[in-house]
Amino acid sequence: MEEITMKDLANFAKTYGFIYQGSEIYGGLANTWDYGILGARLKNNLKDMWRKFFIQLRDNAYEIDASILMHPKVWEASGHIKNFSDPLLDCKECKMRVRADKLIEEFDSTVIADKMTDKEMEEFIKEKKIPCPNCKASNFTSIREFNLMFETTRGVTKDSKSTIYLRPENAQGEYVNFLNVLRTARTKLPFSIGQIGKAFRNEITPGNFTFRTIEFEQMEYQTFCKKDTDEKQYDFFTEYGMKFMEYIGLNKEKLRYKDHEKLAHYAKNACDIEYLFPFGWGEINGTHNRTDFDLKNHQELSKVSMEYLDEETGEKYIPYIIESTYGVDRIILALLFDAYNEEEDRIVLKLNEKLAPIKASVLPLIKKYHAEKAEEIYNKFKEHFMTSIEDSGSIGKRYKRNDAIGIPYSITIDDETLKNNKVTIQ
Repeated sequence: MEEITMKDLANFAKTYGFIYQGSEIYGGLANTWDYGILGARLKNNLKDMWRKFFIQLRDNAYEIDASILMHPKVWEASGHIKNFSDPLLDCKECKMRVRADKLIEEFDSTVIADKMTDKEMEEFIKEKKIPCPNCKASNFTSIREFNLMFETTRGVTKDSKSTIYLRPENAQGEYVNFLNVLRTARTKLPFSIGQIGKAFRNEITPGNFTFRTIEFEQMEYQTFCKKDTDEKQYDFFTEYGMKFMEYIGLNKEKLRYKDHEKLAHYAKNACDIEYLFPFGWGEINGTHNRTDFDLKNHQELSKVSMEYLDEETGEKYIPYIIESTYGVDRIILALLFDAYNEEEDRIVLKLNEKLAPIKASVLPLIKKYHAEKAEEIYNKFKEHFMTSIEDSGSIGKRYKRNDAIGIPYSITIDDETLKNNKVTIQ
């Protein structure tokens, strides 16, 4: 079978109710997507598996649900207001806006643009006469840095004091609640705080379906530990991330580790897990050693002590943080690519059974004779897991549809069922 393209997968996802274009009846809003009747269930099943693997099965691990809107000083302490920007320039001919670093790297894949200054990028673009991806002219404005956070205002009047932001990451919600969790859980280091939630980034996105969007969901996991134990924790969660990918059923041959060549301002060490998509390798997880950067900055700006007291030794210190974050939307995309198969005249979506949106489908062979018994069985099953009942079309077509949407069990009701309560399970 030829590998399915991104366009083909998007069409499949829409046809069967996994993912729809956002605001489609109005022509859509670029890089926004709605999860459909099967996609919403698939997404929730993935999140439940993450919760089991990272919260339920681990000791001293706790889940919170922090607010999307936070005090503006949170983003000052985190460095997002100062450092969270993209180098953008506009084509003077067609007015298309592009990222300078991506423009350079797509022109010459051997160049690492994020190691260059804005001036160096401008000179490189002019010297090489790099064309606009839209109109092919090479006539750009100077680079301007655009902050990637979505800005909004609180209250009825707009002024500098009312400016707040949609969070660009979940992690800060865990950091500002470090003391609360420490107190209410009555725990000791090392301990972890997990969170699943939406984040927003006002960036130019290159498409690729749900891989990069302006609104996305993260499964975040922060482990607070003592300095000098941080690298051991970092190594553990780098490996634990790969175990999670195997746990949800992703193909090991399409996964790899990728160490960061350039570290973020907060990081001592960083490594991604990447999946091989049709467009190439793409990050679906990132594990970072954030040191004591975040808690130290929050302590400094809030004037609230973030120190941990070791009751056994009497030592006080600000903990280091090992972050391991998982992109819900990107992992869903990888799962769909991995599971999609074409076999003769049918599509088979081979999802991990725990991820399957619908676990079983009840099929009356002939509606006129078998519908009542099918309803009885359906009503019993739906108390325990997501179940559907399909009574339209030939039995062969119903089997094919169930295969295409990843239902593990098709249960057929026929004359034998009416006689002795035996069913056919495929």
